[in-house]
Parts: sequence; C-alpha cells; structure tokens
Amino acid sequence: MKILMAASEAVPFLKTGGLGDVAGTLALELHKAGHEVILVLPKHGIINTQKFELTPKFSPFFVHLGTATFFASVLETRIEGMPTYLIEYDDFFSRNPIYDDGKKAYPDNGARFAFFSKAVLDLSLALGFAPDVVHCSDWQTALIPYYLKTWGFEGDFFRKTASLLTIHNIGYQGIFDGLGLAPFIGLNWMQLRPDEFEAFGGLNYLKGGFFYADQITTVSPTYAQEILSEPGGNGLSSYLERRKSDVMGILNGIDTQEWNPAKDPFLPAPYTAKNLAGKAKAKEALQKEFLLEVNPNKPVFGVVSRLADQKGFDLLQAIIHELMTWDLQIVLLGSGDKEMEGFFGWLPSIYPGKMGSYIGFQPRLAHLIEGGSDFFLMPSRYEPCGLNQMYSMAYGTLPIVRATGGLADTVTNLDPKTGKGTGFVFNDITPGALKDTIGWALYTWYNERPVIEKMAKQAMAQDFSWAKAVKGYEQAYAKALTRRMGW
Repeated sequence: MKILMAASEAVPFLKTGGLGDVAGTLALELHKAGHEVILVLPKHGIINTQKFELTPKFSPFFVHLGTATFFASVLETRIEGMPTYLIEYDDFFSRNPIYDDGKKAYPDNGARFAFFSKAVLDLSLALGFAPDVVHCSDWQTALIPYYLKTWGFEGDFFRKTASLLTIHNIGYQGIFDGLGLAPFIGLNWMQLRPDEFEAFGGLNYLKGGFFYADQITTVSPTYAQEILSEPGGNGLSSYLERRKSDVMGILNGIDTQEWNPAKDPFLPAPYTAKNLAGKAKAKEALQKEFLLEVNPNKPVFGVVSRLADQKGFDLLQAIIHELMTWDLQIVLLGSGDKEMEGFFGWLPSIYPGKMGSYIGFQPRLAHLIEGGSDFFLMPSRYEPCGLNQMYSMAYGTLPIVRATGGLADTVTNLDPKTGKGTGFVFNDITPGALKDTIGWALYTWYNERPVIEKMAKQAMAQDFSWAKAVKGYEQAYAKALTRRMGW
C-alpha cells in the first residue's frame, strides 16, 4: 500500500509523549514491511537541520486555506530509506515547547494545525504521491479526513484515498472557543453542527475527525472499549458509539532494539531471562545512583513517568509516608505537576536511604530504573496504551498497575495458585487499593521469592515487538479502503 503518515511529532526528530514514539516507529516498521510510506511533520524549530541532513524540496511552497494562502517551504530527508518531509513555516513552528508556553496552550494552535493538515495534502499533490491511506494522529491532524472528503473530492487525485485517525489520548481534543476559525479552515455552515465540528459554540477538531475518518483506531483494545462510554470518552462517547463498528484497538509495540537488557548500553552489565546476574548489578548501580542502602534483598519499586493526576501519583502521594515505614525502597524519575515535583523531590531528604528521586528526565536513568528495579509502579487512572509497563516486563521488572487501557491488555495478574503472571493488578482508583497491591507484591518478595523469579522470566518472554501492530494496521487500512469506496 501507499501510506502517508502525518503527525505533529515523531521520533527520531522529536517527541513529547507516546504519539511521537508511535508515529515515527510505526511509519518505519510499515516501510520495512514493504509498504510505500512517506512521513510528514511540521519543521519545529528545535529539529536540527544538519543532524538530520534536511535539504530543500519545495520553496516557496503554497498552502491554500479557506481565507488565506501561505508561502511555506518543504525540507526532505530519509530515515533508513523512508522518505520524510517537514513543512517549514517559522511563524507557526519555530517555538519551543511545541504545543504550549509551559503554562497554557498557544492561542493560535487551531490555525497552526489547520495549516499543517492542509499542507500535508498539498504536499502529497505536489509530490504526485496519491496515497491509498492517509494515517492521521490525534486532533493536530484530525482535519485531514475532512479535507479529503470535501476539498480533496473536487478532483481525481484523492478520490480513492482513505483516511485513518488514531486516538492516542482522547483527553486532548483540539477545542477552540468561538467559530472565528471556521472560514479560515474552510468550514461552512453544514459542518458547524454538533454532529461534526461544533461544540458548545466553539470547534472540536477531534470530534469532526471522527465524523469524516473512514476508520478510527486507538492504541489498545481495552481503551477502544473504554472510550465508547463515559467517563472514558471524555465527553465524546456518543459520537464514537455511532461509529463503533469502525473503531479498532491496536496495541502499540516497543522498540526492542532500544529496550533490550541483553544489549542496553546504559546498564552496567547485560542480562537475559536465562542469566539474570546482570540485573543484580543494575540494581546495585541504581541503589548507589539514588543514594539508597545497597542491599540486594531490599526490593526496589521504580517510577518513570509524567507527574500528573492521570498517572495516579496523587494516590501514591497519599500513602507514601506509610510505605516508607515498610521494608522497601522507591526511586522516581519524572516531571510535570509542580506541586508533585516539589513533593517527590523533597522526600529523599526525609527518608534518606529509602527514597530517591530525580525531577526531570534522563534516558540513562530511565533505562537504569527499568533494569535495576524489582517492581514498577503505574497506578494510572486511565492509560490508552502505556509503554513503560512493556519496557519493565522486557527487563524482568514486574509492573504494579491499575486495570485500565493498555495496562489491562499487557499485564497478567499473578495467580497465587499457579505462580503464573507478569505483574500485580488492581481495579479501584483509591490509595488503599494501590497500598494493598504494593503490600501483596512485598509479601510475595519476602515469602515467595521463587514466584517472583518465575514471574520475571514469564514477563521477559512476552512479545511486544511491532510485528503484531503492523498486521493490525494493515487490517485497519483495508477496512478504511473498503469504507472509502462506499462514501
């Protein structure tokens, strides 16, 4: 198939979250699987032109919207042979951070990503690349299905092109006050109704994308079901429920080259499921790094996360002082909510030798925590897919998770009778449920160590490669094409 992948961010250029990981990696995996793929991104100012060998493709490059024409440029490069194009328009994309100023979203985000969505199709036309499918991600590219069904339908070039819209996190919808953007985007009165783009007197890009996309996917099967009702749908469940036959959940994969304890350069020694000696060395290095008591018999509970209510760390806050009276250690790497940053950053001074934290992010520390911890905490209120629980299992580190979204799809709860399982799972969104589950893991550590070792090997045996995801998306693209034919 000919596939155009459009996203607001993608590795290896930049990422702010799971969207960046998935967009870049999936495009490359589809390319390796034999599909003809091009990746299109905005040229954000923080993307290094020299590092990625970006060269001019079109300059000037004209982008036509409802009430404006923009003079932009297009740069090109190749990533492992895959053609990649970056739309350059500094007034919109020279900023850092790329979505907000650190406190609130940029007021012109609606215009910025309407421009990018239209530029993607204008570029496809300029390249003479008529895709079978345009794969869009989240609200930033959710206007593309609308453009394909309206502007794109005026000629023959896109007449057979289908669209697929992936929801990475329905909590982010592209909501803009008032209808002032409508003429700029090219929306007319027919689209300004609640079934399409209108929402409480304003615009909702993601909701409009649901209406026009030929196929809708999410990043795990359980999340696909959760968003069909409230509160999982975050106000959009009724619109998605009408399209439920077109909604698929496809679990993300992970980069098994980067996240592989047998060849991880950030670990002091490699290890495999057959020989876990290197994991003990990683644990010792982790304890030293975070100034914890160096003791192989003390279990380490790791955290690598954005610090936010969505991730459930207010639950951990509520019980942390009691946990510190237990015979365990906790290490945390993360940033986000300023109050949480202050709270968790302060704890090591109160509980030296038992609690370690680093506010911010370092890839080296993330890998060391995954490899050196015995357990990994992910008490999320909701988690569309989650990657860290999969990284943890690949490293023989047992996740402690809430049964939601991709966490429910990937972590198998311990069966005490058989010893089978890859982690510890709880259901209720309460501090008590998290505390009890940590207690269960701690009891198992001290009283049933062979079970822990068995679980670690079972976890490391799981297949989280992208091969399954690629097959899932191939099926989704086929469904999108079938539906497009009947439009």
